[in-house]
Amino acid sequence: MSNATSLPNIDSSQLETPLFDKKSDNKLTHAPRILMLYGSLRKRSFSRLVTEEAARLLEHFGAEVRVFNPEGLPQPDTTDFDHPKVKELLELMVWSEGQVWCSPERHGSMTSIFKSQIDWVPLSLGAVRPTQGKTLAVMQVCGGSQSFNVVNQLRVLGRWMRMVTIPNQSSVAKAYLEFDDDDRMKPSSYYNRIVDVMEELVKFTLLVRHQKDYLVDRYSERVESAEQLSQRVNQRSI
Repeated sequence: MSNATSLPNIDSSQLETPLFDKKSDNKLTHAPRILMLYGSLRKRSFSRLVTEEAARLLEHFGAEVRVFNPEGLPQPDTTDFDHPKVKELLELMVWSEGQVWCSPERHGSMTSIFKSQIDWVPLSLGAVRPTQGKTLAVMQVCGGSQSFNVVNQLRVLGRWMRMVTIPNQSSVAKAYLEFDDDDRMKPSSYYNRIVDVMEELVKFTLLVRHQKDYLVDRYSERVESAEQLSQRVNQRSI
């Protein structure tokens, strides 16, 4: 990702880095860990370019950011979890405290490239739930007029993965018009919305990350044995 620290569209006098109250018990022991996924393998992928713009903002806000490249990730169920790209994805899922999902809209839906990434992630890896209680921001890019089909679907997917999806979201219409020849996003209301979404994601991540185990603790699972739980969420026969 080029120009990682350059934010030419920003009015620095109005940009504030989210900070957690120093008096809080939620100690800033490390930077928020954000994983970013995008949904296209095209050489000039606008979901990737939007993701990279968002990554620059997150790094400015003090987050540690990893962007997963889906190229080479096999289709679900065609190999096992020892595949290098699958292992990379699952390790990043466990590492992250928050995530950003960005997919193009294709035939009114998220792309198969994006969905395959989530389909590789089980609800449980032994006793560890890779996504439960982690924050999520959703975005989409459109080739035509603005749509919210994908972000709505991503919210459903985030809920299914037991994530804390933030209220704000981004949908960039006619994305091919929003980037210059250097693949940097032009100043626009779309760009400003991405700033809003990333700022909000950092705030929610700071608030939630040390409380996620408590927030998602469930009675039904407390009365269920670990073995029963693993069998239920990892049913291979379905």
